[in-house]
Amino acid sequence: MTNGTTGTNGRKKLPLEGLRILDITVVWAGPYGTMHLADWGAEVIRIESTSHFATSSRGTMARPPKAMVALRAGGMGYPDDEPGERPWNRNAIFNTHARHKKSVTLDMTVPEGQEIFERLIKNSDGLIENNVAISMERLGVTWERLSEINPRLILIRQPAFGIEGPYKNYRTWGNHMEALAGHPLLRTYPNEDPARGPSGVPSDAAGGIGGALAFLMGLRYRNKTGKGVMIEAPTAENFIPLMGEFVMDYTMNGRVHTQLGNQHPYFAPHQAYRCKDAEGAVPGETERWVTIVCRSDAEFQALCGIMEAPGLALDARFSGALERWKHRSELDALVSQWTSDKDPSDLAHRLQDAGIAAGMIMNERDVLNDPHVKERGFFQEVTHPEAGTHQNPTYGVKLSKTPNEIRRHAVLLGQDNEYVYKEVAGHSDDEYKHFVETGMAGMDYAENVS
Repeated sequence: MTNGTTGTNGRKKLPLEGLRILDITVVWAGPYGTMHLADWGAEVIRIESTSHFATSSRGTMARPPKAMVALRAGGMGYPDDEPGERPWNRNAIFNTHARHKKSVTLDMTVPEGQEIFERLIKNSDGLIENNVAISMERLGVTWERLSEINPRLILIRQPAFGIEGPYKNYRTWGNHMEALAGHPLLRTYPNEDPARGPSGVPSDAAGGIGGALAFLMGLRYRNKTGKGVMIEAPTAENFIPLMGEFVMDYTMNGRVHTQLGNQHPYFAPHQAYRCKDAEGAVPGETERWVTIVCRSDAEFQALCGIMEAPGLALDARFSGALERWKHRSELDALVSQWTSDKDPSDLAHRLQDAGIAAGMIMNERDVLNDPHVKERGFFQEVTHPEAGTHQNPTYGVKLSKTPNEIRRHAVLLGQDNEYVYKEVAGHSDDEYKHFVETGMAGMDYAENVS
């Protein structure tokens, strides 16, 4: 998609400018999807509430104790480990995907809030949500109701397991969805407890991309028919095709793959190997690793040459691809011993020069300082009024004729209340004043919200 017309500030108009999307998304999958739509010009309005804190959206807790923040537990990333007066505006989880968005606070559990919500629905192009189905239904977020209010609305629903079926009302995070989809059992290491599976949740990221794509499909449908549409895009079901080869192997051959770790079905060596630790006192940041893969006898012989161990290539255990795979544990131990005193970056480049697939496993600091991403301008310095100035990741998509950059910091809670209440919902000055006085339109969570 490219667009050569001119938008505000003399820049080229972004492809989705002119579209308004209401956002009732939580955690990562939903907010990540609406981030992409906001990045490319859509006006995305987050509907939030001062009386309810959506866990793991603006942090794990509205007001986390400083001692808990200092532990650097999951979801507790704050600048300088300080939660500040308004932690919900400073949290790393939220600030990674809330750029370009607007925020309005209203209480959808009361009639006044529902009336405001209906006004917003009438004046919007879409609504995206990824909550447990029963919660949305209790708030009247259903296709039957919303399509009556706005027949041209595009409704994207992304509950974990869909809006019908026995799992409909399971409350879940990404790791739970992946467990039911079969991912952790594939990714855990051999002879280890599956509970020690990776904590990263690619299903959330995949769900975000799927939700953004679903909205564009809905927009295409509306442009062709003039009618709105509801699209159901369950996050768990969206993720299963990413493991399609394992599902298909079972359907064709009855094979069940489990606890693969870094193993490959037939390549060996194929592993992450410990290298010389980096200097420094920060726990968890000093370990250094390199990945190495040999895909042929020639590549293995080249590896043996770099290792100065030509006898390995003649060892009967490693003389061919099948033999190496059968004896991969012994081979991994030998390679690990060799890499243990090497610098991972230097070693990876040496191996690459010899035609061997290899790469250093980077931590966040390594990525920020990587010359490749620096040259591509992948990170952009953004100043946030409460979180400070930091490097932010930009876009995974570039348009050849439409340059883009981060134009607005992550939105503060209720930052756009006046605009949304007055200009989008059409309330008067006096009505808006009433909503502020009653606390519905605010920028702070109620004192009883923890």
